[in-house]
Amino acid sequence: QVQLVESGGGLVQPGGSLRLSCATSGFTFSRYVMSWVRQVPGKSFEWVSDINSGGKNIYYADSVKGRFTISRDNAKNTLYLQMNSLKPEDTAVYYCYAAYYRGSDHDPAYEYWGQGTQVTVSS
Repeated sequence: QVQLVESGGGLVQPGGSLRLSCATSGFTFSRYVMSWVRQVPGKSFEWVSDINSGGKNIYYADSVKGRFTISRDNAKNTLYLQMNSLKPEDTAVYYCYAAYYRGSDHDPAYEYWGQGTQVTVSS
């Protein structure tokens, strides 16, 4: 059974930090591209960051670049997101997303989502 379980969300003041974790099981984590995606209620999903299977290729949305750091531990099957200098506009539910691509395919052959963790940035 595939599981992606996010943790580490909560309430933080502007300028503060949080570290999100996504513990996974039931699939070969080390072969998947992993991403963080967020959603403000009533709005569409916003891609935040992703990291390739080996951890060498990393990308960030402009809105979080320089403040957030994505990382992964393939030995622990866990994805992380270190969030610093948080702003009220970072308030959202943060989801962990796993995607497996075959060769040069653009669409994932397999994909999984976590249940999300709430991050609220407010004074």
